[in-house]
Amino acid sequence: MPDDKSQKKISTSFYEKELNKLQIELVKLQEWIKRKGLKVVVIFEGRDAAGKGGTIKRITQVLNPRICRVVALGTPTEREKNQWYFQRYVPHLPAAGEMVLFDRSWYNRAGVEKVMGFCTTDEYWEFLRSCPNFERMLIRSGIILIKYWFSVSEEEQEKRFRARMADPTKRWKLSPMDLKSRELYVEYSRAKDEMFSYTDTKISPWFMVDADNKKRARLNCVAHLLSMIPYEDLTPEPIDLPPRKDNKGYVRPPLEEITYVPEVY
Repeated sequence: MPDDKSQKKISTSFYEKELNKLQIELVKLQEWIKRKGLKVVVIFEGRDAAGKGGTIKRITQVLNPRICRVVALGTPTEREKNQWYFQRYVPHLPAAGEMVLFDRSWYNRAGVEKVMGFCTTDEYWEFLRSCPNFERMLIRSGIILIKYWFSVSEEEQEKRFRARMADPTKRWKLSPMDLKSRELYVEYSRAKDEMFSYTDTKISPWFMVDADNKKRARLNCVAHLLSMIPYEDLTPEPIDLPPRKDNKGYVRPPLEEITYVPEVY
C-alpha cells in the first residue's frame, strides 16, 4: 500500500546513484538468465502516462538487446483479428536465455478493447476465463511470468498529459486514444478492478506500482524485479588487454578522399 513516503520527492543525485546500482544488478541478472537458459516474461500494464515506458527504458538501456528485448505491438491486422486471441503474442515469447518485456500485452482485451468497445462482450468474457489458464500453461512450460500494473492518480495523469502537450519531443505520445482515456478514467478503473478479480491469481499475481512519483516508481519496480529471480554474480574477471600488433606496411588512404559528416558543432 502506498504511504506518505511515496509522495515525497527524491533528489536527482540519490535517484541516479540508486539507479546505477540497480542497473549493475540488472547486468548480473542478464548474465544469469543467459547462463541458466531462463525464459522470463515481464508485463507492464497501467494507465496512459503512468510511466511504463520510462521504467522499461531504464531497464533496457544497459542490457544486451539480444537477451532482453521489448515487445510493443501496434494495432492488430485483419488476419490477427481473426486468430485465436493469444496467438498474436505467442511468437514473441522468449526462448531459453531471453527476457522479454511486454509494453502492454494480451491484457489489452481487458482494458482498452473493453472500454473502447473494440471487442464483443463474448470475446471479453472469454478472455477473462481463458487468461488464467493461458498463463498457467506458460508457467508450467518453464516461463517466469511477472506482471506489473502502474497506478497513477487522475490529477497526476492530467499533469503529465499537459506536460506532453507543451513538449515537442513528447507530443507524439499523445494519441487520440490517450485523450479518450482521459475522458473515461472511471471506466478504466472499473475495467482494471474486474480484470484483477479474474487474473490476480496465486500462481500469476499482479504487482501494483504506485507511479505518481516517476523516479520512485522506477527504482521500486526495478528493485522488485531483481528480487523475483534469484541470481548469482557471474561477472567475469577483468581482462588484461594484450599489446596491439605493429601494423607495418599499412598506408591509410588520403583523408581528402573520404566524405565526412560536416562539423556543425
